[in-house]
Amino acid sequence: MSASTYTVKGMTCSGCMNKVTTAVTGVAGVNDVDVDIATGEVTVISDAPIDSELVRAAIADAGYEVAQ
Repeated sequence: MSASTYTVKGMTCSGCMNKVTTAVTGVAGVNDVDVDIATGEVTVISDAPIDSELVRAAIADAGYEVAQ
Protein backbone atom coordinates (compact mmCIF):
# COMPACT_ATOMS: atom_id res chain seq x y z
CA MET A 1 0.00 0.00 0.00
CA SER A 2 1.05 3.54 -0.73
CA ALA A 3 -0.36 6.72 0.84
CA SER A 4 0.25 10.31 -0.23
CA THR A 5 -1.10 13.40 1.50
CA TYR A 6 -1.84 16.74 -0.16
CA THR A 7 -2.88 20.01 1.46
CA VAL A 8 -5.77 21.53 -0.49
CA LYS A 9 -6.86 25.16 -0.27
CA GLY A 10 -10.48 26.27 -0.37
CA MET A 11 -12.39 23.28 0.98
CA THR A 12 -15.00 24.53 3.43
CA CYS A 13 -17.92 22.10 3.45
CA SER A 14 -19.07 18.55 2.80
CA GLY A 15 -19.87 19.51 -0.79
CA CYS A 16 -16.22 20.45 -1.27
CA MET A 17 -15.18 17.17 0.29
CA ASN A 18 -17.44 15.23 -2.08
CA LYS A 19 -16.15 17.07 -5.17
CA VAL A 20 -12.51 16.41 -4.28
CA THR A 21 -13.20 12.80 -3.31
CA THR A 22 -15.01 12.11 -6.58
CA ALA A 23 -12.31 13.80 -8.66
CA VAL A 24 -9.38 12.01 -7.02
CA THR A 25 -11.15 8.64 -6.97
CA GLY A 26 -11.30 8.93 -10.77
CA VAL A 27 -7.49 8.84 -11.04
CA ALA A 28 -6.31 5.44 -12.26
CA GLY A 29 -4.89 3.30 -9.47
CA VAL A 30 -6.51 5.16 -6.55
CA ASN A 31 -8.12 2.76 -4.06
CA ASP A 32 -9.39 5.21 -1.45
CA VAL A 33 -9.43 8.92 -0.65
CA ASP A 34 -9.70 10.46 2.82
CA VAL A 35 -10.53 14.18 3.01
CA ASP A 36 -10.20 16.15 6.25
CA ILE A 37 -11.94 19.52 5.81
CA ALA A 38 -10.60 20.88 9.11
CA THR A 39 -6.95 20.47 8.10
CA GLY A 40 -7.39 20.64 4.33
CA GLU A 41 -5.56 17.33 3.98
CA VAL A 42 -6.41 14.84 1.27
CA THR A 43 -4.85 11.39 1.69
CA VAL A 44 -4.73 9.16 -1.37
CA ILE A 45 -4.40 5.39 -0.84
CA SER A 46 -3.21 3.14 -3.66
CA ASP A 47 -1.49 -0.18 -4.25
CA ALA A 48 1.44 1.54 -5.97
CA PRO A 49 2.63 5.15 -6.00
CA ILE A 50 0.45 7.47 -8.10
CA ASP A 51 1.91 10.31 -10.18
CA SER A 52 1.32 13.38 -8.00
CA GLU A 53 0.67 15.52 -11.09
CA LEU A 54 -2.37 13.38 -11.93
CA VAL A 55 -3.76 13.89 -8.42
CA ARG A 56 -3.00 17.63 -8.53
CA ALA A 57 -4.73 17.91 -11.91
CA ALA A 58 -7.82 16.09 -10.62
CA ILE A 59 -8.00 18.43 -7.62
CA ALA A 60 -7.57 21.46 -9.89
CA ASP A 61 -10.31 20.17 -12.22
CA ALA A 62 -12.60 20.00 -9.17
CA GLY A 63 -11.92 23.70 -8.57
CA TYR A 64 -9.38 23.59 -5.76
CA GLU A 65 -5.67 24.27 -5.39
CA VAL A 66 -2.99 22.07 -3.87
CA ALA A 67 -0.69 24.04 -1.58
CA GLN A 68 2.99 23.90 -2.55
